[in-house]
Amino acid sequence: MSMAGSKSRLTGATKELQLKWQQTKNYWRDQKSMEFEHKFLEELFAGVDKTVVIVEKLDELLKKVRHDCE
Repeated sequence: MSMAGSKSRLTGATKELQLKWQQTKNYWRDQKSMEFEHKFLEELFAGVDKTVVIVEKLDELLKKVRHDCE
């Protein structure tokens, strides 16, 4: 799978998780839900954002390496 494909899958899965979490928050609105969001999801979403940037940079680097090797 290409870097672009991996990035697409990662961002798609993350968007789906965010949507499902928003739907869940309509029913689960106590202190534990807030703790769960802060402890797990906020860090996960921030990590995914950073990872997407790195994947984009890796994709650019790989394209340059391929071009230089031709």
